[in-house]
Amino acid sequence: MDSLSHIICSERYTLDINGDFRNQKRSHDMKLIKFIVVFSGVFIALCSCNNGTKNKSELASVRYLALGDSYTIGQGVDKGECWPIQLGTKLRETGFAVDKNDIIARNGWETTDLLNALADASLKNYNLVSLLIGVNNQYSKKPFETYTKEFDLLINEAIELVGENRIFVVSIPDYGVTPFGSNNSEKIASELDEYNEYASSKCQVLQIPFINITEISRRLGDSNNALATDSLHPSGMQYGQWVEEMLPSVLEILNE
Repeated sequence: MDSLSHIICSERYTLDINGDFRNQKRSHDMKLIKFIVVFSGVFIALCSCNNGTKNKSELASVRYLALGDSYTIGQGVDKGECWPIQLGTKLRETGFAVDKNDIIARNGWETTDLLNALADASLKNYNLVSLLIGVNNQYSKKPFETYTKEFDLLINEAIELVGENRIFVVSIPDYGVTPFGSNNSEKIASELDEYNEYASSKCQVLQIPFINITEISRRLGDSNNALATDSLHPSGMQYGQWVEEMLPSVLEILNE
């Protein structure tokens, strides 16, 4: 009986030891699993942060070239108020570094003048291009076919410089709503619509964003603060509204 009791007690002791060992092992395994899970989470988070930083860095540098005429240089307003410079400021506020914010444009330029200027220029290292051109073709009564042919050539120049997915086109504003064009406003509006419709259709085929600011110019007309001191070109305030209209499309281009 004592021997049997001793055996039973020994077995219980053995079972208790084994059970305790298994419990300790299970506890150790759980701690190890928790450590692995926590470490993996930290590792993934660090990787995500690094990738996020890399992506932001890749998108941060903007090298922008604006092509056009008096509307692009901001005739009649301070340089900082023209819309390409205002756009650069907005991009900086959004978090982009704008390394280049260049303009090739001049008052009175037609499509031919802009083509000649590009032929004489040494352009490189841009990743965003805008185009706003054609009002002087219309004003000078040049053949519409000249505009369509040379607008296509200008688009091709821009594509060669930065690629199709890095271009946006801005419509021609309606100067018929200004005191300068008020005596012939209906004809001006009709002809500019034709120019803008062609540019829009070309952009649609190439999947290039076409920013319609013409309606902004018509809505503001010659209202208070809408025009520069020459009563013809837009004011800095109006250019600011243009920028607000184009900013979503520009950000989409830059974030591709």
